[in-house]
Amino acid sequence: MNPVTPQAILITGASGGIGGALAKAYAREGVSLALTGRDTGRLAEVAEACAAKGARVRTEIADITDSEAMRALILDFDAWAPLDLVIANAGISSGERPDGRNESLEDAQRTIAVNLGGTLNTVDPAVSCLRRRGRGQIALLGSLAAWRGLPFCPAYSASKAAVETYGEALRAKLRPEGIAVCTISPGYVRSAMSARVVGHKPLQIDADQAAAIIRAGLAQGRSRIAFPFSLAFGTRLLAHLPPWAADLVLPLFAFSVREE
Repeated sequence: MNPVTPQAILITGASGGIGGALAKAYAREGVSLALTGRDTGRLAEVAEACAAKGARVRTEIADITDSEAMRALILDFDAWAPLDLVIANAGISSGERPDGRNESLEDAQRTIAVNLGGTLNTVDPAVSCLRRRGRGQIALLGSLAAWRGLPFCPAYSASKAAVETYGEALRAKLRPEGIAVCTISPGYVRSAMSARVVGHKPLQIDADQAAAIIRAGLAQGRSRIAFPFSLAFGTRLLAHLPPWAADLVLPLFAFSVREE
């Protein structure tokens, strides 16, 4: 596979935010886009914008926590257009509420089911497709919140840490088979999901800018993409502080998350 020019791309969570921006960034003549999302109207808008740029587009409203449905859907997409690039982007956020309530057990379980379970349900059938051809590229959306657990969103941090660790393990396993794996760690990106976050969002960037960074990194065959650089650098430093010191610093960046 030439990672610079994928011709058939699956993107989950493509109804907005990073996923929608990535779909539009890749859309052009000769490209087939398989897009899933939860919002029928917004997914249709993204598909229309991609088709206007010459791409061939298929869309499905999908529940990524349903493993059997996702397997059938991805195999169907692969039969329609043999996949070169799979971007497991779909996810949700959770955390402390603006009124001070901690995230509920139900919210925490749902966050892990969607962010981690949904990623597994996407990647596992996609790997079987790519293995048959001995080539391909997989990108998994983690978060800078994966690098140091945040007390304001413990389940989200845990789910994204698991996604990134899974991606790192998968990369080493699949590299000998000609399949590249990249873990992506964004900071704050303007989207419907980030709009639910109440508090300071340092160095927040637009979804189109995030998509451009991700597309360029995948084209270069990078194994990890983290941005913005200064926030990623600071988060890495925070992760290496003694726990007592990091626990003193973290309240300076506190936020809460509105319910959907």
